[in-house]
Amino acid sequence: MSDEQIENRKSKIKNHLGSPTCRNWLWFSWQVVLRIVFLMWLRYRAHGTRNIPESGGGLLIANHQSFLDPLLVGLPLHRPVSYIARDSLFRVPVVGWILRNTYVMPFNRDGGSPSIIKETIRRMEVGFLTGVFPEGTRSPDGTVGEFKPGFVALVRRVRLPVYPVGIAGANRALGRGSWFLKPCRVCVVFGEPISVAELERLSERGREAELVSLVRQRVIDCQREAEERLSGRWKNGEWRMENGERKLAGQLSDHPPSTIHHPPQPSILDPQPSSQTSTEAT
Repeated sequence: MSDEQIENRKSKIKNHLGSPTCRNWLWFSWQVVLRIVFLMWLRYRAHGTRNIPESGGGLLIANHQSFLDPLLVGLPLHRPVSYIARDSLFRVPVVGWILRNTYVMPFNRDGGSPSIIKETIRRMEVGFLTGVFPEGTRSPDGTVGEFKPGFVALVRRVRLPVYPVGIAGANRALGRGSWFLKPCRVCVVFGEPISVAELERLSERGREAELVSLVRQRVIDCQREAEERLSGRWKNGEWRMENGERKLAGQLSDHPPSTIHHPPQPSILDPQPSSQTSTEAT
């Protein structure tokens, strides 16, 4: 494909979806409404949003606890996120219209994998963030399950970073089998990106399992931090253990501290110290 054809394709995507760094009116409206609801009902908090750049494509990889997860991840960001949903949902009145106008990509489970991979790559190349939940199903107990390796195809075909995201509390608010939203606290942590260089090193043939393991561990670190923040045992980049001992985040990870680093992250919704200003979106 020539450079001109690539640019034409990118132009068509932008004309259809708008700017990858600017939310459309529907996305923004839902953010305003849900922010009020989630702040009041779920006491929602998000940390580490500064790890997500204001522009440029990338892949958000998160654990899956609830149907709320796509909303919880996208809520604090100043730019839209493209998710994947079953194509059958697009045929539901009103729901389908909302999905089509909030950057969601339809996925046909009967042989639709190649097409959805291509569309996801196109959007990331244009500059969109895309979000995936590699567990493939909601966790029954809130822990991070095994990751399916489907996202490896995306990592291999684009030179873009991966952003690990950890969600805690969503399984208690609206977990599997629940029909009503419970007033349980929810926290989301956006971890430091996994660099392109590190991803390329593990994208070689035969190293898929290492890549999946690395990404999963980074998501586990974020989810663990989110859970500890909810329990009040996280302070200044440390976990306060039940016996009173304090450990740095990297000391609780399966990876060496050089690859796992969690400096104190300001929350976009929590009160800020006097030396910093809030970055909450309006």
